[in-house]
Amino acid sequence: MRRDYFTLDVSDVGWVDEGGDPAKPTVRIDFDGPASTLREGLTGTDDEFLDADGTDVAFRLQSPLDDPDATGVVSVTNRVTGDFILELNEDADDVLAFIRAARRYGEEAADDDGRYEVRIHVDGEELVVYDKRTFLVYNSEGNLLRQHSLIPSGVEL
Repeated sequence: MRRDYFTLDVSDVGWVDEGGDPAKPTVRIDFDGPASTLREGLTGTDDEFLDADGTDVAFRLQSPLDDPDATGVVSVTNRVTGDFILELNEDADDVLAFIRAARRYGEEAADDDGRYEVRIHVDGEELVVYDKRTFLVYNSEGNLLRQHSLIPSGVEL
């Protein structure tokens, strides 16, 4: 699926730097390509939409992290098959700020449902909502950057 079919918008991340009340960070992904293709990718073997535990969210850097213009690819994959459901290009600073907000939210909020939320929309219609606890970050060589990833305590990778 083409990356330019997707747009990403985040909310509830400013409170970290502004000292406000904790709010669950949310990423909204809008898709404006062929809806059947995305629906198929989000559907499991039981013909139902995958749940949050059936998906993984990751960020692969395309350049060194210390590059001030570092970019990468945000992806959502099917946890069972490893198939990419969607991919889109984003600035590394924006993604890492989102992960920091999700980490702080998890530390400060009593909400055990997740540290952040992913909402996927097709043609303006909300298709799925995932409460997530993990967001993995990889360098351009494919090595996991644990210090930048969001990994709940007690999870072994």
